[in-house]
Amino acid sequence: MRRLGIHDLAWSPTGERPLLNGIELVVGDGELVGLIGPNGSGKTSLLRCAYRYQRPSDGRVEVDGEALWSRSPRWSAQRVAVVLQEFPQDFGLSVSEVAAMGRTPHKGLFDGEDHNDRRLVDEALARVGLAGLHQQAFASLSGGEKQRVLLARALVQQPSLLVLDEPTNHLDPRYQLELLRQIKGLGMATLASFHDLNLAAAFCQRLYVLDQGRVVASGTPADVLTVELLQAVFGVQALVDSHPLAGHPRITWINP
Repeated sequence: MRRLGIHDLAWSPTGERPLLNGIELVVGDGELVGLIGPNGSGKTSLLRCAYRYQRPSDGRVEVDGEALWSRSPRWSAQRVAVVLQEFPQDFGLSVSEVAAMGRTPHKGLFDGEDHNDRRLVDEALARVGLAGLHQQAFASLSGGEKQRVLLARALVQQPSLLVLDEPTNHLDPRYQLELLRQIKGLGMATLASFHDLNLAAAFCQRLYVLDQGRVVASGTPADVLTVELLQAVFGVQALVDSHPLAGHPRITWINP
């Protein structure tokens, strides 16, 4: 089943030239799809259109076969969960209270927390390896732990689609690998932008390459991450070979 479909999408700031144009992108059920490209290529703008933060100038965004922008923000929030680079203000909240915020789209204005909400929070925190930290202050956590709490919050939301904007940014290698293993292990339709191409190659089933607001390549990491494309899009020479243990493409940048 297709969870996300983006068709002929364009977006431009008011009165300015388009920053995205003619975008076609699909994420199927259970797929982890990566979005890569140089700085300023439009990755964050495209993700914002996908999670209903900014309205496209043209084209369609469909979630579970429904036109996203013809439905309410509440409908969208029940189906699309977002994990961004920045950590939110926690206002003194505990780990479990931050995770429980994922239930907000499913609750009425005066609804309180019930047994099902607490069960979902417990299950999500256990799934990301934080079962023993319910009452710990969110602000006291390491960067890697905070990202896992935000991932738990997204799981509590029970979405069809997970959208992540460079989720490993600012994390050390251990937590980068740990977080991406957890995300891939969810088996959830996921669209994520990546700065680190080797991480994208290791964890994504398919990649889309953005350059100057257009998709210039798509396919498996082996199809996309070629010496020629890296030179054309990123302007840097690279050696591309196979990882000796995992077999996915491995990129070594060449410093002339």
